Amino acid sequence: MSSVTVRIDLHVHSEDSYDGHEPVDLILEHAADIGLDAVVITDHDTMGESRRAAELAPEYGLIGIPGVEVSTAHGHLLAIGVDRMPPRRKSYAETVTWIHDHGGVAVVPHPFQRSRHGVRRRHVPVPEPDSDAADGQDPVDEVDAIETFNAWLFTGYRNRRARRFAALHGYPGVAASDAHHLNYVGRAFTELTVRGRASVDDVTAEDVLAAVREGTTSASGKRAPVPMAARHYLVAAGRKSGYYARTGVGRGTAAAVRGAAEAASMARVGLSQGVHRFGRALSWFR
Repeated sequence: MSSVTVRIDLHVHSEDSYDGHEPVDLILEHAADIGLDAVVITDHDTMGESRRAAELAPEYGLIGIPGVEVSTAHGHLLAIGVDRMPPRRKSYAETVTWIHDHGGVAVVPHPFQRSRHGVRRRHVPVPEPDSDAADGQDPVDEVDAIETFNAWLFTGYRNRRARRFAALHGYPGVAASDAHHLNYVGRAFTELTVRGRASVDDVTAEDVLAAVREGTTSASGKRAPVPMAARHYLVAAGRKSGYYARTGVGRGTAAAVRGAAEAASMARVGLSQGVHRFGRALSWFR
């Protein structure tokens, strides 16, 4: 049977999030240029721009997949592939069931990091070790995947803890950027093996959801080499300046100036990080 590998950033925020900054048109343009096959806009408790991004995605050669980061009673949860907003403030288990009933997949983002509303271990619905389907109880409606690499985490401890939890319970691991700024989009991504398709052009949103459920995932989120990291920042900065130049009339002078300032800041950060990493690499040979 034929198969194809697709690269997807499953967790990205647009300006529709209270803490997001980028318009979806710019995110889609950037995602296509850096080699992603799809990017899922998962704004906080709102889906307007995510649905629009899913509709626009084919124009950029991307697979259109809507999503949202919903606030449950126990922490945040990604609903991938749903076309309307899940109810807020329900339990984690209830929200997982709602997502499944509406054809989506439930992914645990930045688990156990309470400062960012990550869920606690005890609230993730997992089967009890001694449970038996024959005891008359309904089976546990489990999550579909764990975000085992979140590029926005300050240290690697939470990612390692997430990987251990996923391995313990047999959950697929996914990686995502959790980007709130353009230069972070694609910093981490998930590779999925989609069976029965000969090329990426044939892959549908439902194929992607099925691959997550089947666990044919590979998390990619290693730190990029120095030249690649610096280029990533600079390309994002240039693209952002170009976008605001094209759309600046509608947004006004203030938006254009702000975009140029942010672009210059991203370029400085990229060069600074590149120099820092290069210095660390040189120290290994001294």
